[in-house]
Amino acid sequence: MKSLDRYQQDYNENGFISPVRIISFEEAKKHRETLENTEKVLGNMHYQSKIHTILKSTYELATHKNILNIVEKAIGPNILLHNTTYIIKEPKTAAFASWHQDLTYWGFSHDDQISVWLALSNADDISGAMYMIPGSHLKGKKEHKTIEDKNNVLFKNQCVQEFDESKKTLCSLNIGEASFHHGWTIHSSMPNKSNDRRIGFNIQYVATHVKQMKNDTDTAICVRGIDKYNNFGIDIPAVSDELTPTTVAKQKELQEKYKSIVSSRN
Repeated sequence: MKSLDRYQQDYNENGFISPVRIISFEEAKKHRETLENTEKVLGNMHYQSKIHTILKSTYELATHKNILNIVEKAIGPNILLHNTTYIIKEPKTAAFASWHQDLTYWGFSHDDQISVWLALSNADDISGAMYMIPGSHLKGKKEHKTIEDKNNVLFKNQCVQEFDESKKTLCSLNIGEASFHHGWTIHSSMPNKSNDRRIGFNIQYVATHVKQMKNDTDTAICVRGIDKYNNFGIDIPAVSDELTPTTVAKQKELQEKYKSIVSSRN
């Protein structure tokens, strides 16, 4: 494992870090079991937002010291957890994510933001791991266009324009490993051609001074340091993996708000 300073250097230069061992294979297996047990009750959990408000399992991952130590190097000591979601590609399916930049549609006032993608199953060129364009975060926002493709998993079917795809780097991850990437880093992923589900747990963090510019009722929770700005309402993290009607209903409400924010053109 590299030093935290080396991870910081890689992040600043390339706009991403990969791979980083976060948890063991056995731990990752338990978290996958929690997900799949939840799916037996709630149905497919792909792209459901604010999952840390209904599953303690996900909040434990989002606050894991191995993750937060690197996040702190990237965006500073005062950290908000903004969103958690599972990104799942079923085996032998055509689902993909077009080349895009996350910050084009999240509505944040600043780019002090980082996303973490933790593998709960192996992610490689066969199963549809992410590709990153090194250094693309240094060029800021790029023009995107909307494409029409039912297999594109992105909410807005957006696709970035005018970049050098020949520089793409495959970020393969073993179970329990993670990648970290900047919100302006251009990235994509291809279909899952494997016989297993490709399951990633995605976590989004922002520095506490960041504001939500699209909606004044957006929520987050401080997971390290101090939030002296109070720019967001406060999410309540789950205290167990036992689903209750109240927490599930609240999560659905938060998810609809999240979808409205990312879909808004404001």
